[in-house]
Amino acid sequence: MLSVTEATGKGVAGLVKAAEAGEDVMVERHHKPVAAVIGVERLRKLEELEEDLLDALLVLTRAAADDGSRAPLDDVLRRFGTDRESLDREFGEH
Repeated sequence: MLSVTEATGKGVAGLVKAAEAGEDVMVERHHKPVAAVIGVERLRKLEELEEDLLDALLVLTRAAADDGSRAPLDDVLRRFGTDRESLDREFGEH
């Protein structure tokens, strides 16, 4: 944990060098964390973990709320004001 003043003294190059070496650098202002400098690999791993956790949450939520009923995809799309053709035009391969 570094204060903003200490981080300024270390400089951007020093913070980047620490992050590249795998060190997570937390910066605080008035004894409260306000920023972090982390390496790209660590950031990617955190982003993947976030995505995995969101997927797991979705699966658990669906499992908890599943009452066994099913609806055709076209009915669901209509409920959201769209249809397969509109989705294909918007997101399909061009």
